[in-house]
Amino acid sequence: MSWTWEYAFSAEEAARTAAPAFLAEVERKAAELVRAAEAQYLHGRAHNGADPKGGDVAVRGGMFTYQIVVRSERVYVLQLTYLGF
Repeated sequence: MSWTWEYAFSAEEAARTAAPAFLAEVERKAAELVRAAEAQYLHGRAHNGADPKGGDVAVRGGMFTYQIVVRSERVYVLQLTYLGF
């Protein structure tokens, strides 16, 4: 299994109605988070510790909340907030 990101919970529903430019920014930042997590947790499936604290990322047009789950080698986008700017 390799590192990737995906929408979780209601974020997937919100993504269906958000502006394409906003979603492109979210996807770009999520891909950056994946690369950073992959570099920091080289052996993610064998990780025994707690998952790192998630956070909020501001992007053009709004923000999103994410969580990294190391043993699943996933970055989950939990919530989208589209502000339209």
